[in-house]
Amino acid sequence: MRFKIIAAAIAFSLAGCATTEAPSAANVAQVQASADHQYEALANNIFKQLQAQNPWASDRLPDMSADALAKRAAEQRVWLAQLEQIDVSALSRQNQINHRMITYRLKNEVDGFTYNEHYMPLNAEGGFHSNLGFMVRNASFRSVDDYRNYVARLKDIPRYMEQQTGWLKVGMAKGYTQPKAAMQGFEESITAFIAQNPQDSLFYQPFSGPKPIFVSADDWQALQQQAALVIDEAVVPAYQAFFDFMVMDYLPNSRESVGASELPNGLDYYQNRIRHFTTLDLTPAEIHQRGLAEVQRIRNEMAVVIEKTGFKGTFEEFTDFLRNDPQFYPKTEAELLKEAAFIAKKADGELPKFFKLLPRQPYGIAPVPAEIAPKYTTGRYAGTNRSDRASFYWVNTYALERRPLYQMEALTLHEAVPGHHLQGALAREMENLPDYRRYTYISAFGEGWGLYAEWLGQEMGFYQDPYSDFGRLSYEMWRAARLVVDTGMHAMGWSRDQAMEFMASNTALSLHNVRTEIDRYITWPGQALSYKLGEMLIRQLREEAETALGGHFDLREFHYVVLKNGSIPLDVLEQEVRDWIDSQVQAHAQ
Repeated sequence: MRFKIIAAAIAFSLAGCATTEAPSAANVAQVQASADHQYEALANNIFKQLQAQNPWASDRLPDMSADALAKRAAEQRVWLAQLEQIDVSALSRQNQINHRMITYRLKNEVDGFTYNEHYMPLNAEGGFHSNLGFMVRNASFRSVDDYRNYVARLKDIPRYMEQQTGWLKVGMAKGYTQPKAAMQGFEESITAFIAQNPQDSLFYQPFSGPKPIFVSADDWQALQQQAALVIDEAVVPAYQAFFDFMVMDYLPNSRESVGASELPNGLDYYQNRIRHFTTLDLTPAEIHQRGLAEVQRIRNEMAVVIEKTGFKGTFEEFTDFLRNDPQFYPKTEAELLKEAAFIAKKADGELPKFFKLLPRQPYGIAPVPAEIAPKYTTGRYAGTNRSDRASFYWVNTYALERRPLYQMEALTLHEAVPGHHLQGALAREMENLPDYRRYTYISAFGEGWGLYAEWLGQEMGFYQDPYSDFGRLSYEMWRAARLVVDTGMHAMGWSRDQAMEFMASNTALSLHNVRTEIDRYITWPGQALSYKLGEMLIRQLREEAETALGGHFDLREFHYVVLKNGSIPLDVLEQEVRDWIDSQVQAHAQ
Protein backbone atom coordinates (compact mmCIF):
# COMPACT_ATOMS: atom_id res chain seq x y z
CA MET A 1 0.00 0.00 0.00
CA ARG A 2 2.99 2.31 0.23
CA PHE A 3 2.36 4.19 -3.01
CA LYS A 4 -1.22 5.09 -2.19
CA ILE A 5 -0.23 5.94 1.36
CA ILE A 6 2.46 8.32 0.14
CA ALA A 7 0.07 9.94 -2.32
CA ALA A 8 -2.57 10.25 0.38
CA ALA A 9 -0.11 11.86 2.76
CA ILE A 10 0.86 14.38 0.11
CA ALA A 11 -2.78 15.13 -0.62
CA PHE A 12 -3.48 15.55 3.11
CA SER A 13 -0.61 17.98 3.51
CA LEU A 14 -1.86 20.00 0.55
CA ALA A 15 -5.38 19.98 1.93
CA GLY A 16 -4.03 21.36 5.19
CA CYS A 17 -2.27 24.13 3.35
CA ALA A 18 -5.47 24.97 1.51
CA THR A 19 -7.03 26.31 4.71
CA THR A 20 -4.52 29.13 4.66
CA GLU A 21 -3.24 29.41 1.11
CA ALA A 22 -3.39 27.47 -2.15
CA PRO A 23 -0.37 25.33 -2.94
CA SER A 24 2.11 27.08 -5.18
CA ALA A 25 2.86 25.83 -8.66
CA ALA A 26 6.27 24.80 -7.39
CA ASN A 27 4.73 22.66 -4.64
CA VAL A 28 2.34 20.98 -7.08
CA ALA A 29 5.23 20.27 -9.46
CA GLN A 30 7.28 18.85 -6.60
CA VAL A 31 4.44 16.52 -5.57
CA GLN A 32 4.00 15.32 -9.14
CA ALA A 33 7.74 14.82 -9.58
CA SER A 34 7.84 12.69 -6.42
CA ALA A 35 4.92 10.55 -7.61
CA ASP A 36 6.46 10.22 -11.07
CA HIS A 37 9.79 9.16 -9.61
CA GLN A 38 8.18 6.39 -7.56
CA TYR A 39 6.13 5.16 -10.51
CA GLU A 40 9.07 5.21 -12.93
CA ALA A 41 11.26 3.24 -10.52
CA LEU A 42 8.57 0.57 -10.29
CA ALA A 43 7.79 0.54 -14.02
CA ASN A 44 11.45 0.36 -15.04
CA ASN A 45 11.99 -2.54 -12.65
CA ILE A 46 8.93 -4.37 -14.03
CA PHE A 47 10.04 -3.84 -17.61
CA LYS A 48 13.56 -5.03 -16.79
CA GLN A 49 12.13 -8.19 -15.26
CA LEU A 50 9.78 -8.63 -18.22
CA GLN A 51 12.78 -8.59 -20.52
CA ALA A 52 14.55 -11.12 -18.31
CA GLN A 53 11.37 -13.21 -18.29
CA ASN A 54 11.22 -13.16 -22.08
CA PRO A 55 11.26 -16.86 -22.97
CA TRP A 56 13.19 -16.30 -26.21
CA ALA A 57 16.89 -16.66 -25.58
CA SER A 58 19.94 -16.67 -27.81
CA ASP A 59 20.57 -20.41 -27.64
CA ARG A 60 17.17 -21.90 -26.80
CA LEU A 61 13.47 -21.64 -27.51
CA PRO A 62 10.78 -20.75 -24.95
CA ASP A 63 10.15 -23.07 -22.03
CA MET A 64 6.46 -23.89 -22.40
CA SER A 65 6.26 -26.31 -19.49
CA ALA A 66 3.43 -26.01 -16.98
CA ASP A 67 5.82 -24.84 -14.27
CA ALA A 68 7.35 -22.16 -16.49
CA LEU A 69 3.98 -20.78 -17.60
CA ALA A 70 2.62 -20.75 -14.05
CA LYS A 71 5.73 -18.99 -12.77
CA ARG A 72 5.53 -16.28 -15.43
CA ALA A 73 1.83 -15.69 -14.74
CA ALA A 74 2.43 -15.51 -10.97
CA GLU A 75 5.18 -12.92 -11.41
CA GLN A 76 2.96 -10.86 -13.69
CA ARG A 77 0.12 -10.93 -11.16
CA VAL A 78 2.51 -9.57 -8.51
CA TRP A 79 3.54 -6.74 -10.82
CA LEU A 80 -0.09 -5.92 -11.57
CA ALA A 81 -0.82 -5.76 -7.84
CA GLN A 82 2.11 -3.37 -7.38
CA LEU A 83 0.86 -1.15 -10.19
CA GLU A 84 -2.60 -1.05 -8.63
CA GLN A 85 -1.08 0.59 -5.53
CA ILE A 86 -0.06 3.62 -7.58
CA ASP A 87 -2.26 6.71 -7.22
CA VAL A 88 -2.55 7.38 -10.94
CA SER A 89 -4.15 10.80 -10.42
CA ALA A 90 -0.89 12.06 -8.85
CA LEU A 91 1.14 11.25 -11.98
CA SER A 92 1.99 13.44 -14.94
CA ARG A 93 -0.16 12.95 -18.03
CA GLN A 94 2.50 10.92 -19.83
CA ASN A 95 3.06 8.67 -16.84
CA GLN A 96 -0.68 8.14 -16.55
CA ILE A 97 -0.58 6.81 -20.11
CA ASN A 98 2.57 4.82 -19.32
CA HIS A 99 0.83 3.23 -16.34
CA ARG A 100 -2.16 2.34 -18.48
CA MET A 101 0.03 0.78 -21.16
CA ILE A 102 2.18 -1.44 -18.98
CA THR A 103 -0.93 -2.54 -17.08
CA TYR A 104 -2.63 -3.36 -20.40
CA ARG A 105 0.31 -5.48 -21.50
CA LEU A 106 0.57 -7.40 -18.23
CA LYS A 107 -3.17 -7.94 -17.94
CA ASN A 108 -3.35 -9.45 -21.40
CA GLU A 109 -0.59 -11.90 -20.52
CA VAL A 110 -2.35 -12.92 -17.30
CA ASP A 111 -5.76 -13.12 -18.98
CA GLY A 112 -4.36 -15.39 -21.67
CA PHE A 113 -3.18 -17.80 -19.00
CA THR A 114 -6.42 -17.49 -17.00
CA TYR A 115 -8.55 -18.32 -20.05
CA ASN A 116 -6.21 -21.15 -21.10
CA GLU A 117 -5.17 -19.72 -24.45
CA HIS A 118 -2.05 -21.90 -24.21
CA TYR A 119 -4.36 -24.89 -24.81
CA MET A 120 -4.82 -23.65 -28.40
CA PRO A 121 -1.46 -22.24 -29.58
CA LEU A 122 -2.56 -22.13 -33.23
CA ASN A 123 -5.21 -20.70 -35.51
CA ALA A 124 -6.37 -21.07 -39.10
CA GLU A 125 -3.35 -19.14 -40.43
CA GLY A 126 -0.70 -21.09 -38.55
CA GLY A 127 0.70 -21.22 -35.05
CA PHE A 128 3.79 -21.91 -32.97
CA HIS A 129 5.23 -24.17 -35.68
CA SER A 130 4.99 -21.56 -38.45
CA ASN A 131 6.08 -18.74 -36.13
CA LEU A 132 9.45 -20.47 -35.89
CA GLY A 133 9.97 -19.27 -39.46
CA PHE A 134 10.37 -15.75 -38.07
CA MET A 135 13.38 -17.05 -36.16
CA VAL A 136 15.05 -17.25 -39.56
CA ARG A 137 13.76 -13.99 -41.03
CA ASN A 138 14.45 -11.86 -37.95
CA ALA A 139 17.74 -13.40 -36.84
CA SER A 140 20.83 -11.23 -36.63
CA PHE A 141 24.14 -12.79 -37.66
CA ARG A 142 27.09 -10.59 -36.75
CA SER A 143 29.47 -13.12 -35.23
CA VAL A 144 30.34 -16.82 -35.23
CA ASP A 145 28.49 -17.14 -31.92
CA ASP A 146 25.29 -15.85 -33.55
CA TYR A 147 25.44 -18.77 -35.98
CA ARG A 148 26.26 -21.24 -33.22
CA ASN A 149 23.37 -20.01 -31.10
CA TYR A 150 21.07 -20.34 -34.10
CA VAL A 151 22.09 -23.98 -34.53
CA ALA A 152 21.47 -24.49 -30.81
CA ARG A 153 17.94 -23.12 -31.25
CA LEU A 154 17.39 -25.55 -34.12
CA LYS A 155 18.44 -28.40 -31.82
CA ASP A 156 15.83 -27.21 -29.31
CA ILE A 157 12.92 -27.39 -31.77
CA PRO A 158 11.90 -31.00 -30.92
CA ARG A 159 11.59 -30.17 -27.22
CA TYR A 160 9.62 -27.00 -27.95
CA MET A 161 7.28 -28.73 -30.41
CA GLU A 162 6.68 -31.57 -27.97
CA GLN A 163 5.71 -29.15 -25.18
CA GLN A 164 3.29 -27.27 -27.44
CA THR A 165 1.79 -30.52 -28.70
CA GLY A 166 1.34 -31.50 -25.07
CA TRP A 167 -0.80 -28.41 -24.50
CA LEU A 168 -2.92 -29.29 -27.54
CA LYS A 169 -3.53 -32.70 -25.97
CA VAL A 170 -4.52 -31.09 -22.66
CA GLY A 171 -6.87 -28.82 -24.57
CA MET A 172 -8.49 -31.77 -26.31
CA ALA A 173 -9.10 -33.47 -22.96
CA LYS A 174 -10.62 -30.33 -21.43
CA GLY A 175 -12.79 -29.16 -24.33
CA TYR A 176 -10.46 -26.55 -25.82
CA THR A 177 -9.87 -27.17 -29.52
CA GLN A 178 -10.08 -25.03 -32.60
CA PRO A 179 -13.18 -25.71 -34.73
CA LYS A 180 -12.80 -28.48 -37.27
CA ALA A 181 -14.38 -26.56 -40.15
CA ALA A 182 -12.03 -23.58 -39.77
CA MET A 183 -8.90 -25.75 -39.75
CA GLN A 184 -9.40 -27.37 -43.16
CA GLY A 185 -6.09 -27.37 -45.02
CA PHE A 186 -4.11 -26.52 -41.88
CA GLU A 187 -1.66 -29.34 -42.58
CA GLU A 188 -0.24 -27.31 -45.49
CA SER A 189 1.29 -24.94 -42.94
CA ILE A 190 3.28 -27.91 -41.57
CA THR A 191 4.34 -29.70 -44.76
CA ALA A 192 6.10 -26.53 -45.93
CA PHE A 193 8.69 -27.17 -43.18
CA ILE A 194 9.26 -30.85 -44.02
CA ALA A 195 12.10 -30.64 -46.53
CA GLN A 196 13.44 -33.81 -48.11
CA ASN A 197 16.82 -32.16 -48.54
CA PRO A 198 18.02 -30.15 -45.51
CA GLN A 199 19.65 -27.57 -47.79
CA ASP A 200 16.17 -26.82 -49.18
CA SER A 201 14.75 -26.08 -45.73
CA LEU A 202 13.79 -22.56 -44.70
CA PHE A 203 15.89 -23.15 -41.59
CA TYR A 204 19.02 -23.62 -43.71
CA GLN A 205 18.73 -20.20 -45.37
CA PRO A 206 21.26 -18.47 -43.05
CA PHE A 207 23.89 -20.89 -44.39
CA SER A 208 22.95 -20.86 -48.07
CA GLY A 209 24.55 -17.54 -48.95
CA PRO A 210 28.20 -16.48 -49.22
CA LYS A 211 30.51 -17.01 -46.27
CA PRO A 212 30.54 -13.95 -43.96
CA ILE A 213 33.91 -12.23 -43.75
CA PHE A 214 34.02 -12.65 -39.96
CA VAL A 215 33.76 -16.47 -40.16
CA SER A 216 36.73 -18.63 -41.12
CA ALA A 217 36.38 -21.13 -43.95
CA ASP A 218 36.74 -24.07 -41.55
CA ASP A 219 34.13 -22.68 -39.13
CA TRP A 220 31.73 -21.96 -41.99
CA GLN A 221 31.98 -25.48 -43.36
CA ALA A 222 31.48 -26.94 -39.88
CA LEU A 223 28.45 -24.71 -39.23
CA GLN A 224 26.88 -25.69 -42.56
CA GLN A 225 27.38 -29.37 -41.80
CA GLN A 226 25.98 -29.02 -38.27
CA ALA A 227 22.92 -27.11 -39.48
CA ALA A 228 22.17 -29.65 -42.21
CA LEU A 229 22.54 -32.53 -39.76
CA VAL A 230 20.29 -30.91 -37.13
CA ILE A 231 17.62 -30.09 -39.72
CA ASP A 232 17.71 -33.64 -41.09
CA GLU A 233 17.83 -35.51 -37.77
CA ALA A 234 15.93 -33.20 -35.39
CA VAL A 235 13.90 -30.47 -37.08
CA VAL A 236 12.24 -32.41 -39.90
CA PRO A 237 11.33 -35.39 -37.67
CA ALA A 238 9.79 -32.96 -35.14
CA TYR A 239 7.62 -31.40 -37.84
CA GLN A 240 6.71 -34.82 -39.20
CA ALA A 241 5.60 -35.93 -35.73
CA PHE A 242 3.52 -32.76 -35.38
CA PHE A 243 1.98 -33.35 -38.81
CA ASP A 244 1.05 -36.92 -37.88
CA PHE A 245 -0.52 -35.77 -34.61
CA MET A 246 -2.58 -33.05 -36.28
CA VAL A 247 -3.81 -35.22 -39.15
CA MET A 248 -4.42 -38.42 -37.20
CA ASP A 249 -5.55 -37.07 -33.84
CA TYR A 250 -6.21 -33.35 -33.41
CA LEU A 251 -8.08 -32.36 -36.57
CA PRO A 252 -10.44 -35.38 -36.63
CA ASN A 253 -11.31 -34.76 -32.98
CA SER A 254 -11.65 -30.98 -33.11
CA ARG A 255 -14.98 -29.49 -32.07
CA GLU A 256 -17.90 -29.17 -34.46
CA SER A 257 -19.05 -25.79 -33.10
CA VAL A 258 -17.44 -22.54 -34.26
CA GLY A 259 -18.16 -19.92 -31.59
CA ALA A 260 -15.96 -18.98 -28.64
CA SER A 261 -19.14 -19.18 -26.56
CA GLU A 262 -18.95 -22.99 -26.93
CA LEU A 263 -15.63 -23.15 -25.09
CA PRO A 264 -15.57 -23.59 -21.30
CA ASN A 265 -16.44 -20.17 -19.82
CA GLY A 266 -16.69 -19.09 -23.44
CA LEU A 267 -18.89 -16.00 -23.23
CA ASP A 268 -16.71 -14.50 -20.50
CA TYR A 269 -13.66 -15.27 -22.59
CA TYR A 270 -15.15 -13.58 -25.65
CA GLN A 271 -16.10 -10.48 -23.64
CA ASN A 272 -12.52 -10.39 -22.37
CA ARG A 273 -11.21 -10.55 -25.93
CA ILE A 274 -13.54 -7.72 -26.95
CA ARG A 275 -12.12 -5.57 -24.17
CA HIS A 276 -8.56 -6.51 -25.08
CA PHE A 277 -8.76 -5.91 -28.82
CA THR A 278 -11.07 -2.86 -28.83
CA THR A 279 -10.18 -1.31 -25.42
CA LEU A 280 -13.89 -0.49 -25.18
CA ASP A 281 -16.59 -1.68 -22.79
CA LEU A 282 -19.07 -2.86 -25.41
CA THR A 283 -21.25 -5.95 -25.45
CA PRO A 284 -21.43 -8.28 -28.46
CA ALA A 285 -25.01 -7.10 -29.08
CA GLU A 286 -23.96 -3.43 -29.16
CA ILE A 287 -21.14 -4.15 -31.59
CA HIS A 288 -23.43 -6.29 -33.76
CA GLN A 289 -25.91 -3.43 -34.12
CA ARG A 290 -23.18 -0.93 -34.95
CA GLY A 291 -22.00 -3.31 -37.63
CA LEU A 292 -25.43 -3.67 -39.19
CA ALA A 293 -25.85 0.11 -39.31
CA GLU A 294 -22.45 0.54 -40.99
CA VAL A 295 -23.21 -2.21 -43.50
CA GLN A 296 -26.39 -0.43 -44.56
CA ARG A 297 -24.64 2.95 -44.85
CA ILE A 298 -21.83 1.54 -46.99
CA ARG A 299 -24.26 -0.40 -49.21
CA ASN A 300 -25.91 2.91 -50.06
CA GLU A 301 -22.54 4.40 -51.04
CA MET A 302 -21.73 1.32 -53.09
CA ALA A 303 -24.90 1.73 -55.10
CA VAL A 304 -23.80 5.22 -56.14
CA VAL A 305 -20.38 3.98 -57.28
CA ILE A 306 -21.85 1.04 -59.22
CA GLU A 307 -23.98 3.51 -61.14
CA LYS A 308 -20.83 5.42 -62.12
CA THR A 309 -19.37 2.28 -63.75
CA GLY A 310 -22.33 2.05 -66.11
CA PHE A 311 -22.98 -1.54 -65.08
CA LYS A 312 -26.56 -2.69 -65.58
CA GLY A 313 -27.63 -5.31 -63.09
CA THR A 314 -28.07 -6.13 -59.43
CA PHE A 315 -25.49 -5.77 -56.67
CA GLU A 316 -24.97 -9.54 -56.70
CA GLU A 317 -24.43 -9.53 -60.48
CA PHE A 318 -21.91 -6.70 -60.15
CA THR A 319 -19.85 -8.47 -57.47
CA ASP A 320 -20.01 -11.69 -59.53
CA PHE A 321 -18.67 -9.71 -62.50
CA LEU A 322 -15.81 -8.36 -60.38
CA ARG A 323 -14.96 -11.81 -59.02
CA ASN A 324 -14.84 -13.53 -62.39
CA ASP A 325 -13.74 -11.11 -65.11
CA PRO A 326 -10.01 -11.68 -65.89
CA GLN A 327 -9.42 -7.97 -66.56
CA PHE A 328 -9.40 -7.33 -62.81
CA TYR A 329 -6.74 -9.89 -61.91
CA PRO A 330 -2.94 -10.03 -62.30
CA LYS A 331 -1.44 -12.62 -64.60
CA THR A 332 1.89 -12.92 -62.79
CA GLU A 333 3.30 -12.46 -59.31
CA ALA A 334 5.53 -9.69 -60.66
CA GLU A 335 2.51 -7.78 -61.98
CA LEU A 336 0.83 -7.82 -58.57
CA LEU A 337 4.00 -6.77 -56.74
CA LYS A 338 4.70 -3.99 -59.25
CA GLU A 339 1.18 -2.66 -58.75
CA ALA A 340 1.72 -2.61 -54.99
CA ALA A 341 5.10 -0.90 -55.43
CA PHE A 342 3.70 1.81 -57.72
CA ILE A 343 0.85 2.61 -55.33
CA ALA A 344 3.22 2.68 -52.35
CA LYS A 345 5.64 5.05 -54.08
CA LYS A 346 2.80 7.31 -55.17
CA ALA A 347 1.62 7.45 -51.56
CA ASP A 348 5.16 8.32 -50.39
CA GLY A 349 5.04 11.45 -52.52
CA GLU A 350 1.82 12.67 -50.92
CA LEU A 351 2.80 12.18 -47.27
CA PRO A 352 4.36 15.62 -46.54
CA LYS A 353 1.06 17.30 -47.40
CA PHE A 354 -0.70 15.35 -44.67
CA PHE A 355 1.95 14.65 -42.00
CA LYS A 356 4.39 16.96 -40.21
CA LEU A 357 6.51 14.06 -38.92
CA LEU A 358 7.53 11.04 -41.01
CA PRO A 359 9.42 7.89 -39.95
CA ARG A 360 13.07 7.36 -40.87
CA GLN A 361 12.89 3.58 -41.26
CA PRO A 362 12.32 2.38 -44.84
CA TYR A 363 10.06 -0.49 -45.83
CA GLY A 364 10.16 -3.05 -48.60
CA ILE A 365 7.53 -5.04 -50.48
CA ALA A 366 7.68 -8.84 -50.64
CA PRO A 367 5.39 -11.83 -51.19
CA VAL A 368 3.84 -13.53 -48.17
CA PRO A 369 6.19 -16.45 -47.34
CA ALA A 370 5.18 -19.51 -49.35
CA GLU A 371 4.87 -21.79 -46.32
CA ILE A 372 1.98 -19.74 -44.87
CA ALA A 373 0.46 -18.16 -47.98
CA PRO A 374 -2.41 -20.60 -48.80
CA LYS A 375 -4.56 -19.70 -45.78
CA TYR A 376 -3.04 -16.27 -45.12
CA THR A 377 -4.81 -12.95 -45.47
CA THR A 378 -4.39 -10.72 -48.55
CA GLY A 379 -1.56 -8.66 -47.12
CA ARG A 380 0.12 -7.77 -43.86
CA TYR A 381 2.68 -5.39 -42.41
CA ALA A 382 5.76 -7.05 -40.92
CA GLY A 383 7.42 -4.38 -38.80
CA THR A 384 10.74 -4.74 -37.05
CA ASN A 385 12.39 -3.07 -34.07
CA ARG A 386 15.86 -3.59 -35.49
CA SER A 387 17.89 -0.71 -36.87
CA ASP A 388 19.72 -2.95 -39.37
CA ARG A 389 16.56 -4.23 -41.07
CA ALA A 390 13.72 -2.68 -43.02
CA SER A 391 10.10 -3.41 -42.28
CA PHE A 392 8.06 -5.11 -45.00
CA TYR A 393 4.66 -4.90 -46.61
CA TRP A 394 3.74 -8.48 -47.49
CA VAL A 395 1.47 -9.09 -50.49
CA ASN A 396 -0.16 -12.51 -50.85
CA THR A 397 0.67 -13.75 -54.34
CA TYR A 398 -0.80 -17.22 -53.82
CA ALA A 399 -3.75 -17.95 -56.17
CA LEU A 400 -3.47 -14.81 -58.33
CA GLU A 401 -6.95 -15.35 -59.75
CA ARG A 402 -8.24 -14.39 -56.28
CA ARG A 403 -6.19 -11.18 -55.85
CA PRO A 404 -8.17 -8.36 -57.51
CA LEU A 405 -6.20 -5.32 -58.64
CA TYR A 406 -9.07 -2.93 -57.89
CA GLN A 407 -8.49 -3.51 -54.16
CA MET A 408 -4.74 -2.91 -54.24
CA GLU A 409 -4.90 0.81 -53.50
CA ALA A 410 -6.88 0.27 -50.31
CA LEU A 411 -4.70 -2.67 -49.26
CA THR A 412 -1.43 -0.81 -49.86
CA LEU A 413 -2.49 2.38 -48.08
CA HIS A 414 -3.56 0.26 -45.10
CA GLU A 415 -0.47 -1.93 -44.79
CA ALA A 416 2.28 0.47 -45.91
CA VAL A 417 1.80 4.25 -45.83
CA PRO A 418 0.02 6.18 -44.51
CA GLY A 419 -1.17 3.08 -42.64
CA HIS A 420 0.74 0.55 -40.57
CA HIS A 421 4.30 1.40 -41.55
CA LEU A 422 3.93 5.11 -40.99
CA GLN A 423 2.18 4.63 -37.63
CA GLY A 424 4.29 1.71 -36.42
CA ALA A 425 7.69 3.06 -37.43
CA LEU A 426 6.89 6.48 -35.94
CA ALA A 427 5.92 4.84 -32.65
CA ARG A 428 9.17 2.88 -32.53
CA GLU A 429 11.14 6.07 -33.23
CA MET A 430 9.49 8.13 -30.45
CA GLU A 431 12.54 8.33 -28.19
CA ASN A 432 10.63 10.26 -25.51
CA LEU A 433 8.48 7.17 -24.86
CA PRO A 434 9.60 4.20 -22.75
CA ASP A 435 10.21 0.94 -24.60
CA TYR A 436 7.03 -0.65 -23.31
CA ARG A 437 5.13 2.18 -25.04
CA ARG A 438 7.08 2.15 -28.28
CA TYR A 439 6.80 -1.60 -28.81
CA THR A 440 3.29 -2.31 -27.52
CA TYR A 441 0.63 -2.67 -30.21
CA ILE A 442 -3.02 -2.00 -29.45
CA SER A 443 -5.16 -3.48 -32.19
CA ALA A 444 -8.02 -0.96 -32.05
CA PHE A 445 -5.59 1.92 -32.49
CA GLY A 446 -3.28 0.35 -35.08
CA GLU A 447 -5.96 -1.32 -37.18
CA GLY A 448 -8.28 1.65 -36.76
CA TRP A 449 -5.50 3.86 -38.11
CA GLY A 450 -4.93 1.46 -41.01
CA LEU A 451 -8.58 1.66 -42.05
CA TYR A 452 -8.56 5.45 -41.58
CA ALA A 453 -5.52 5.52 -43.91
CA GLU A 454 -7.60 3.76 -46.59
CA TRP A 455 -10.30 6.43 -46.21
CA LEU A 456 -7.69 9.23 -46.25
CA GLY A 457 -6.57 7.95 -49.64
CA GLN A 458 -9.50 9.82 -51.19
CA GLU A 459 -7.89 13.13 -50.18
CA MET A 460 -4.48 11.89 -51.31
CA GLY A 461 -5.60 11.44 -54.92
CA PHE A 462 -6.35 7.72 -55.01
CA TYR A 463 -9.50 5.86 -56.13
CA GLN A 464 -9.85 7.94 -59.29
CA ASP A 465 -11.74 5.26 -61.23
CA PRO A 466 -15.03 3.82 -59.94
CA TYR A 467 -13.71 0.26 -59.74
CA SER A 468 -10.88 1.13 -57.33
CA ASP A 469 -13.33 3.32 -55.40
CA PHE A 470 -15.63 0.33 -55.15
CA GLY A 471 -12.60 -1.64 -53.99
CA ARG A 472 -12.14 0.91 -51.19
CA LEU A 473 -15.79 0.62 -50.21
CA SER A 474 -15.61 -3.16 -50.41
CA TYR A 475 -12.67 -3.09 -47.99
CA GLU A 476 -14.57 -0.77 -45.65
CA MET A 477 -17.60 -3.05 -45.93
CA TRP A 478 -15.35 -6.01 -45.17
CA ARG A 479 -14.42 -4.40 -41.83
CA ALA A 480 -18.01 -3.37 -41.07
CA ALA A 481 -19.23 -6.90 -41.82
CA ARG A 482 -16.65 -8.21 -39.37
CA LEU A 483 -18.56 -6.51 -36.55
CA VAL A 484 -21.59 -8.54 -37.56
CA VAL A 485 -20.05 -11.94 -38.29
CA ASP A 486 -17.53 -12.01 -35.42
CA THR A 487 -20.17 -11.28 -32.80
CA GLY A 488 -22.65 -13.44 -34.68
CA MET A 489 -20.45 -16.53 -34.56
CA HIS A 490 -18.90 -16.06 -31.13
CA ALA A 491 -21.91 -14.86 -29.14
CA MET A 492 -25.11 -15.37 -31.14
CA GLY A 493 -24.92 -18.89 -32.49
CA TRP A 494 -24.17 -18.09 -36.13
CA SER A 495 -22.77 -20.92 -38.25
CA ARG A 496 -19.68 -20.67 -40.45
CA ASP A 497 -21.85 -20.87 -43.56
CA GLN A 498 -24.10 -18.09 -42.28
CA ALA A 499 -21.10 -15.84 -41.71
CA MET A 500 -19.62 -16.60 -45.15
CA GLU A 501 -22.94 -15.88 -46.82
CA PHE A 502 -23.21 -12.50 -45.07
CA MET A 503 -19.66 -11.56 -46.04
CA ALA A 504 -19.98 -12.75 -49.65
CA SER A 505 -23.31 -11.01 -50.21
CA ASN A 506 -22.08 -7.62 -48.95
CA THR A 507 -18.51 -7.38 -50.29
CA ALA A 508 -16.61 -7.99 -53.51
CA LEU A 509 -14.03 -10.18 -51.76
CA SER A 510 -13.20 -13.32 -53.71
CA LEU A 511 -14.89 -16.40 -52.30
CA HIS A 512 -11.45 -17.77 -51.40
CA ASN A 513 -10.78 -14.65 -49.33
CA VAL A 514 -14.20 -14.91 -47.72
CA ARG A 515 -13.43 -18.45 -46.56
CA THR A 516 -9.93 -17.67 -45.26
CA GLU A 517 -11.17 -14.53 -43.50
CA ILE A 518 -14.09 -16.24 -41.78
CA ASP A 519 -11.80 -19.04 -40.62
CA ARG A 520 -9.41 -16.43 -39.27
CA TYR A 521 -12.21 -14.78 -37.24
CA ILE A 522 -13.38 -18.15 -35.92
CA THR A 523 -9.93 -19.05 -34.61
CA TRP A 524 -8.97 -15.53 -33.42
CA PRO A 525 -12.04 -14.29 -31.50
CA GLY A 526 -12.47 -10.54 -31.20
CA GLN A 527 -9.44 -9.37 -33.18
CA ALA A 528 -11.48 -8.52 -36.28
CA LEU A 529 -13.61 -6.06 -34.28
CA SER A 530 -10.77 -3.63 -33.74
CA TYR A 531 -10.52 -2.23 -37.29
CA LYS A 532 -13.89 -0.60 -37.78
CA LEU A 533 -14.39 0.49 -34.17
CA GLY A 534 -11.00 2.20 -34.14
CA GLU A 535 -11.53 3.88 -37.50
CA MET A 536 -14.97 5.14 -36.53
CA LEU A 537 -13.52 6.89 -33.48
CA ILE A 538 -10.63 8.50 -35.40
CA ARG A 539 -13.03 9.84 -38.03
CA GLN A 540 -15.41 11.03 -35.30
CA LEU A 541 -12.58 12.90 -33.55
CA ARG A 542 -11.47 14.50 -36.81
CA GLU A 543 -15.03 15.66 -37.46
CA GLU A 544 -15.21 17.13 -33.94
CA ALA A 545 -11.94 18.98 -34.51
CA GLU A 546 -13.01 20.32 -37.91
CA THR A 547 -16.32 21.55 -36.47
CA ALA A 548 -14.76 23.18 -33.41
CA LEU A 549 -11.80 24.80 -35.19
CA GLY A 550 -13.31 25.67 -38.56
CA GLY A 551 -10.74 27.48 -40.68
CA HIS A 552 -8.10 27.00 -38.00
CA PHE A 553 -8.18 23.21 -38.37
CA ASP A 554 -4.75 21.88 -39.40
CA LEU A 555 -4.90 18.31 -40.70
CA ARG A 556 -1.14 17.76 -40.34
CA GLU A 557 -1.34 18.84 -36.70
CA PHE A 558 -4.37 16.62 -36.09
CA HIS A 559 -2.51 13.60 -37.45
CA TYR A 560 0.49 14.45 -35.25
CA VAL A 561 -1.71 14.56 -32.14
CA VAL A 562 -3.22 11.18 -33.02
CA LEU A 563 0.15 9.52 -33.69
CA LYS A 564 2.57 11.15 -31.24
CA ASN A 565 1.79 8.83 -28.32
CA GLY A 566 2.25 5.60 -30.24
CA SER A 567 -0.39 2.90 -30.01
CA ILE A 568 -2.78 3.78 -27.17
CA PRO A 569 -6.24 2.72 -25.91
CA LEU A 570 -9.14 4.46 -27.64
CA ASP A 571 -10.34 6.29 -24.53
CA VAL A 572 -6.83 7.71 -24.06
CA LEU A 573 -6.82 8.82 -27.71
CA GLU A 574 -10.19 10.48 -27.18
CA GLN A 575 -8.91 12.46 -24.20
CA GLU A 576 -5.70 13.48 -25.97
CA VAL A 577 -7.48 14.77 -29.07
CA ARG A 578 -10.22 16.57 -27.15
CA ASP A 579 -7.66 18.25 -24.89
CA TRP A 580 -5.86 19.41 -28.04
CA ILE A 581 -9.12 20.73 -29.52
CA ASP A 582 -9.83 22.69 -26.32
CA SER A 583 -6.32 24.16 -26.30
CA GLN A 584 -6.66 25.21 -29.94
CA VAL A 585 -10.06 26.79 -29.37
CA GLN A 586 -8.65 28.80 -26.46
CA ALA A 587 -5.54 29.81 -28.41
CA HIS A 588 -7.56 31.12 -31.35
CA ALA A 589 -10.04 32.89 -29.07
CA GLN A 590 -7.34 35.20 -27.72
